[in-house]
Amino acid sequence: MKKHKVSYQMKVFHMNPKSVLRARREIPYEIRLASRLVLDDLCFTWNKARLEEEINQSIDDNNKETFKTLSETYNSYIWES
Repeated sequence: MKKHKVSYQMKVFHMNPKSVLRARREIPYEIRLASRLVLDDLCFTWNKARLEEEINQSIDDNNKETFKTLSETYNSYIWES
């Protein structure tokens, strides 16, 4: 596979004095996919940790209704196929 030089600098083209056209090179699919997977994993772990904290707080407060609703939501985070 031939390697290409990638420049992410913005190039400005002036067509007429009133309008400006900006051109950017598109980010490769592999980089977009990898960044999306990293962001998804970060969101998943952050949401799971937040739910754990809220569940622990509801246990400390002895709030059964909140515990039940949060634990049902948490089950989707720990479910494995």
